[in-house]
Order: sequence, then structure tokens, then C-alpha cells
Amino acid sequence: MEGLHYHRATSIEDALQWIAEPGAVFIAGGTQLVDLMKGGIARPRCLVDVSRLPWNAVEPLDDGSLSIGAGVRNSDLADHPEVRRRHPLLARALLAGASPQLRNMATVGGNLLQRTRCHYFYDNGFPRCNKRAPGSGCDALQGHNRQHAVLGTSEHCIATHPSDMAVALAALRARLRLRSAADERRLALADFHRLPGDTPERDTELREGELVLAVELPPLPFARHCHYLKVRDRASFSFALVSVAAALELDDDGRVRDAGLALGGVAHKPWRVPAAEQALLGRRPDAAAAADAAGLLLDGARGHGHNDFKIELARRAITRAITRAAGNDSPDA
Repeated sequence: MEGLHYHRATSIEDALQWIAEPGAVFIAGGTQLVDLMKGGIARPRCLVDVSRLPWNAVEPLDDGSLSIGAGVRNSDLADHPEVRRRHPLLARALLAGASPQLRNMATVGGNLLQRTRCHYFYDNGFPRCNKRAPGSGCDALQGHNRQHAVLGTSEHCIATHPSDMAVALAALRARLRLRSAADERRLALADFHRLPGDTPERDTELREGELVLAVELPPLPFARHCHYLKVRDRASFSFALVSVAAALELDDDGRVRDAGLALGGVAHKPWRVPAAEQALLGRRPDAAAAADAAGLLLDGARGHGHNDFKIELARRAITRAITRAAGNDSPDA
């Protein structure tokens, strides 16, 4: 039996010092890490508990952005009056994710750092998983891959990113504050999660010893026209087959002045294509404009057998989410 050390961090500096220990990982809500430990997928030697750090505030910044501490619980964030007023897309995405019990425990930082979703990764009974055992192969490619990715895949991995919150944050052009013992940096959320390539064991661009401090949301005027559409097998506590975050800024003539779009459930990361947002500019957000945006978002999509249906499902979901965000929903969309 391997020993496991536990340390409750008393400050950011204390946490960063302890994470340098061999085999150390951060833990806050623990809603995924504990499951991975129970399944033998994660075998940390030291748990650095960051749940008591003073980083659970939602507060405005001087440039008009909203800063969200990495320790904020998902349920608190979804219910925060400033988030509901300024970024209802984020509140709706949070409430579409997991169960109320999980949202009460899960933190913003932990949500962003969820491992990608694949039952071949979570089940040790399947011997081949490049994410769990690099170089072993991928059983999902020829296996039951109904839930798996259709965009940005590689021959090494077709797992999907599970977070609803991150999809909304990608559409809202969020950026992350990351802190290490040496320095602090900011990174666009769209650049934080990785495509699998030939190193699928790495889910993010987080450097060794770094800690997610906060999420910053710029003051984009997307509040009035937005929609989060999540298509799943059941109405509660189920991961997305496809999800769409759509936010629109409209001028007085009802034409799109700016747009934010992102997909979930289709790739190893929240999927955002700026060209698809550009395709909406200056146009009324009707079904034709939405279909053009969908075509660009899904350019290069490829199914793997059981998940071929996701491409058409995503196309329809994108169209519906955009038209609903604009208030022009049609039963034929």
C-alpha cells in the first residue's frame, strides 16, 4: 500500500510550495479527483488541499471585467447576481451541468481541470488508452464511440471535454489568471485546453506547478441575447452529446454587431471557430445565417461509426441556439 500525504494550504504561496513535492496534486471540491483515485486512474502521493484559500470572490475589475475566483463553487457562481445580470449564458451553462449536489461541491478551477470524458479511460478493464497509459493504443476508435469527438481528433484519442461551464466561457472570450512560484500569466480560455495530437495524456496547457487563480470575463455586451443548448440522453445529470453556447450583440436594426459561439461534446476542448462568428456580422441572425455559421464550426468534422449522427445533430443544434439567442426560434430550425 502506498502512503498518501495530506496538506491543507494556508496561502497561495504555501500551496505553490507544496505542489513542488513529488506526486503532489491540488484538491478542492474533489468531485472528480476522488473518483479517479477510487478507480486507480489517479495515484497522487500528496494532496494539497486548496479549498480554504481566500479565492472564492466574484468581483469587478477596473477595466469592467468580472473576476471569478477559482475557489468559487459552481452553484454559488450560477446564482451570483452579477453573473446572472451580466453573463446569463454562463449561469445557464452551469445549471445544465452535473447534479445540484455536485454543483454545491465543484469549484471553478476544478471544473476547468476535468479530465476529458471517455469510458475507456475511466475503466481499467480496457487495456488500451493512450490517455491513461501513453503508447498503449485507443480502444475507443474501434469501440463504442457514440459519445466521442468528431472534431480535432487524432489517431491517438477521440475523447471529449465534459465541462458545460468551459463552453460558455469560451464563447464569452474568458481569460485565465495562472500562478506559479516563479510568475503569473494570463491565458485565453480558448487556448487552455488542448487537442489530443500525439500527447493525449495532457488535457491543458497548465504548466507543472501552476495554479488556476481566477477566470476573467471581459465586458462584452452579450447579456441580452444568448442561449445555451445542451442535447443529452436524459434531462438531468448527463454529459452533452452536443452543446452550443451562443451570445449575440444586435444593433438597432436587429443585425449582428458581435457574436460568441462555442460547441461542447464534440472535441477534446470547447470548440470555437472565430470565422463562424465573423460570418454572422452585419446579418440578421436567421436560419440561413445560422446555417452558414454552423458550416464553418463543423468544417472538417468526421465521425467514427457510432457517433456519425453527432455532425448533423450539431448542425441543427447550432442553428437552433443562434436563432433562439436572437429570439427568432422556429420549429424547423
